[in-house]
Amino acid sequence: MNSNSNIEYLKLLGLHFGFAYLIYMYRPLSTMLMLSVLAYFLFITIQNENRNNEALMGAAYIAGAEVFFRMTGGMVFYETGKYMVIVFLIIGMVFKGTSSKTVPFWTYLLILVPGIIVASITMSLEADFRKSIAFNLSGPVCLGVSALYCYYKKIKKEDFQKVILMLLMPLISIMFYLYLYTPTLQEGLINMSGNYAATGGYGPNQISTVLGMGAFLIVTRLFAIKNKFINMIDIILLGLMGYRAVITFSRGGVFTALVCIAVFIILHYYKQERREQKNTNYKIILLISSILLIWVYSSIKTFGLIENRYENRDSAGQLKDDITTGRIELVTTELDAFYNFPLTGIGVGKGYEYREETLGIDIASHNEISRLLSEHGLLGLIALLILIFVPILFWTKFKNNYYFLAFMAFWFLTINHSAMRIAMPAFVYGLALLYIVDEKKPPVHRKRLSY
Repeated sequence: MNSNSNIEYLKLLGLHFGFAYLIYMYRPLSTMLMLSVLAYFLFITIQNENRNNEALMGAAYIAGAEVFFRMTGGMVFYETGKYMVIVFLIIGMVFKGTSSKTVPFWTYLLILVPGIIVASITMSLEADFRKSIAFNLSGPVCLGVSALYCYYKKIKKEDFQKVILMLLMPLISIMFYLYLYTPTLQEGLINMSGNYAATGGYGPNQISTVLGMGAFLIVTRLFAIKNKFINMIDIILLGLMGYRAVITFSRGGVFTALVCIAVFIILHYYKQERREQKNTNYKIILLISSILLIWVYSSIKTFGLIENRYENRDSAGQLKDDITTGRIELVTTELDAFYNFPLTGIGVGKGYEYREETLGIDIASHNEISRLLSEHGLLGLIALLILIFVPILFWTKFKNNYYFLAFMAFWFLTINHSAMRIAMPAFVYGLALLYIVDEKKPPVHRKRLSY
């Protein structure tokens, strides 16, 4: 990355710290900012006819900013983020089209339709049919559209890094906003099942998920950028981001981030030449030291309670019976529904009512895999097989996307603890399917043979 890119990065950091500060001071600015962002990316996408993947950059920014706008009251309606990711990518496809190899993902989207028909029959008259369908299908449809746009699409390495930057910047705003909202943990009560005091009063699970992604993206910059000053800034940002992720007391996002980091580094390391690996070794040592410092600092600031949380103990230090905080019971109920209705499933959104009928609790699904099976039946199983095996086949042919395994891990782990409540796992799934080309590599010159 050249010096102009580094200067641009510093300007973007300053801008997004500013966004967080302004919205903290005057929350109604959140809606104005969201509308301005949408207008800006729509304008450049249409003006440039998506020649440089502006639609993908706009979708990336919205996927990163979705939780920020939700927690600050900026969304016009709850699912705005997912809908706008879909809109941007459809506009992008209007200008650029899709690969002829996207048939599996068209099939996946069609598979979702019968579940709506089944739900129209099985759902009670008291249920809000439209909202239930929108809540449960906006994520899967967002994933399908992301896959359609990205699958087999060639993108320059430079443009791909811009997409990653657009995904990261709103996460920087979230992190800074949380420091403004809750400067110290002494100002709020620590809850061992999720610390709302440390997450701006918003859901710790979603905050942990997006901050985990933010930490992962910062780590990838440490290995991609060869500038010591920028590397030190990113180390500081990693410390700030990692600390806020840990003190949410929501473990899913943190564990997912650590897996993504490990997978990325292993792949990146073994793709390098020996002379490059020496410099990478220093950065790995620096990274591990930073992670340990984040953990020690978090433990001190939470009076040791964070250690209890990760050891699955309560605030008194007693070991809990269920490490999944009730998620196993939800999954078991959904698998039971699949067992009882294997062909058609119980219908999109019916899972909510099914849990209320069988468990006596009204709670949305936390696991997208078991939700697919219970609500879509056999077609849900086919959809799941498509989502898993099509990317694997793609990876066997093209291994030039260093982010592939990490992004697939993020998608799979996130939908297993947080379903598809936010657009990020769906969008990141699509990013894993991009074909990244490095146009900076010099052409190979061969001597012409004379006969």
